[in-house]
Amino acid sequence: MAKQGGSSMHAVALVLVALAAFPAVHSIGVCNGVIGNNLPAPSDVVKLYQTKGIDAMRIYAPESNVLNALSGTGIGLLMDVGNGALTSLANDPSAAPAWVKANVQPFPGVSFRYIAVGNEVTDSAGQKTILPAMKNIQAALVAAGLSGSIKVSTSVRFDVVENTSPPSNGVFADTSFMGPILEFLASTGAPLLANVYPYFAYKGDQQNIKLDFATFVPGSTTVTDNGLTYTNLFDAMVDSIYAALEKAGKPGVKVVISESGWPSAGGVGATAQNTRAYNQGLINHVRGGTPKKPSLLETYIFAMFNENQKTGDPTENNFGLFNPDKSPAYSITF
Repeated sequence: MAKQGGSSMHAVALVLVALAAFPAVHSIGVCNGVIGNNLPAPSDVVKLYQTKGIDAMRIYAPESNVLNALSGTGIGLLMDVGNGALTSLANDPSAAPAWVKANVQPFPGVSFRYIAVGNEVTDSAGQKTILPAMKNIQAALVAAGLSGSIKVSTSVRFDVVENTSPPSNGVFADTSFMGPILEFLASTGAPLLANVYPYFAYKGDQQNIKLDFATFVPGSTTVTDNGLTYTNLFDAMVDSIYAALEKAGKPGVKVVISESGWPSAGGVGATAQNTRAYNQGLINHVRGGTPKKPSLLETYIFAMFNENQKTGDPTENNFGLFNPDKSPAYSITF
């Protein structure tokens, strides 16, 4: 999870539809961050997902102990390659087949859904590696006979979109970067993975963004745009991504929210009450999609646990739904 003025960083699952070549698709998943020295063992983490009825997970790098724990559970998985692997995956022809052979093929009991090639990569050098790495991973999955069930994408910060108010004005800030990626996604039927954080938008502009609007709490704030009415900031942000996809000529590319959440301590508006309002609102809301796309919106909440070793703003340590001892950080229902 990384900072951004009106977006950035880290999201449970209830499924009712089918997507492309996949079987059932989950609407809500939870990201399993592991930057802490007091977190439960992977087997206990997976049991907690099962106990709470959470049936999708995101992990930020291949971890064999997590993959072994997930085997046979039916929990859908979004797995990152890890940003540190991008250069080799892009430039070494043998790297992607080796990566798939080491991290996917040995785990036939895992319900892999997406491979995220890069998470919030913002430097130009790093961005240049994303598409070649995506293509190489895709080719390796095809060669392994796995491309029908696993889609390859990349997870972007919300600020790849600009002019987001009103939502219909949304456009990609750098089409030279996003255009070829969207061409790839359209050709393979993969979704665009986007990290969407109303919290950071609220934090950066409290004068114009009301807390209730940012946290799904019914209030007086509404935004009307092209006949659509917005009662929460999350919908407005997501629909600006859809608008950008239309302007880029790729309206058929689906969107999956690969991170969203709200911190419960450590900064402006970061309270358990606000966090519960946001995350419970998100869980209840995404089954019905957005005003522009009123259908199930697959979303991953960041994060499963508070992580005591994350650096940066104190809020970074307080995005968890649960404490490291597996007790709820606040009351929430999946």
